[in-house]
Parts: sequence; structure tokens; C-alpha cells
Amino acid sequence: MCWSATADLVAGTAIAAVGVACLAGVRRPGDAPLAALPLLLGAHQIVESVVWRAGGGTGPATLAWAVIALPLLALWVPLGVLTAAPPAHRGRLAVPVAVGALTAAVLAHRLAGGRPVTAEVRGHTLGYVLHLPYASPLIAGYLLATVGALLLARDRLLRLLGVLTGVGAVVCVLLWRTEFVSTWCAFAAVASLVLFAWVRGRNPRAPRQLTRA
Repeated sequence: MCWSATADLVAGTAIAAVGVACLAGVRRPGDAPLAALPLLLGAHQIVESVVWRAGGGTGPATLAWAVIALPLLALWVPLGVLTAAPPAHRGRLAVPVAVGALTAAVLAHRLAGGRPVTAEVRGHTLGYVLHLPYASPLIAGYLLATVGALLLARDRLLRLLGVLTGVGAVVCVLLWRTEFVSTWCAFAAVASLVLFAWVRGRNPRAPRQLTRA
């Protein structure tokens, strides 16, 4: 989330461009889901720019925002970490993946059959009213699936991303509660740059071989 429609659109476009660069650099098929995450985050910001311009309310853009933010990311992130991990290290990721799948299923069910999601303009932020039962267990499951999977990753940069994501979530919630400004787009941009560095690190250039005359 950003503080205006323009900020969301600009940030979303830039983040999506990083996602395209990440996917272009993928050499292992298992790395593709995580490499595509910036593209998904960028699309999320662009969708929210539409919500801003509509003045909030219900509608396809508001629902699309909720689907990406909740069930899709709850499953996408742990599965991406799993497919990128070496086979010997995938066992430790079973819990975040299972929790993510369960959390995503509950969230998807509520979005499909519950009351419509509503967006409200609150100062320089957008607030989303989701009408979710058992909110605390769902939030805990969501964080375990997403942040937890990254913290359990074998790769140093993915663990760093987990720390940044956890800290970013806390900071953004605190600022959102004050209705001062939403800064999640800034953390999404930082996360995308970390993933770009991760993709590049997964594909080091082969050293040049000296040729004899």
C-alpha cells in the first residue's frame, strides 16, 4: 500500500519491472516462483491505484487486492521458498507450506462466500474491511507461512528478506493505525531488490578461461 494513487502506480510499475528482470535472470525452474514475486507485488500496487481512484468502496479492484494480499501470498511465498530450496533442506519447510495452504484455503473461502471486502480512504492510507472470523489465528498462520518460511530458508538473502518483511509489517501496521501514511510500497520495493540480488547470486557468471596463443 502507498499513500496515493500516483504513488501506488509509480511504485507498482517500478517493482513489476524488477520482477521482469528477476524472471529474465532465472536459470533454475524452481527459482521462478520467488523470482516472480516482485511482479506480483508490483501488480498488487497497480491494482490498489485503481482502488484509490475509485475512492475505495467495493468492486473488482478491491476484491483483487484482497485476493493477492491474503490467500495468494499466503501460499505463494512458502511454496516459492520450498521449490527454490535444495531437496535435502525441504523437510524443514513442510510446516510453513502446510500452514500457508490451510490459511489460504480459509481466506479464499471467506472472500468467496462472505461479505464483500470494502476499502476506506483514511487520511493518507487505505483501510480494508475484511470481516474475517478468528482474525488472530489467521494472522498468526499468515505470518508463519510467509515470514516463517523465509526465516527457515537456507539462503542468507532469503533469511534477510524474512527479517525485513517481519520488521516492515510491524512498522507499516503502526503507521497505518495512526492513519498518517502507508509505507508498505517502500518495503515491497526493498524486498524486490533483495530478490533481484538473490536471483543474480544464484546465477554467478562463469569465470573466463584464459586461452593460450
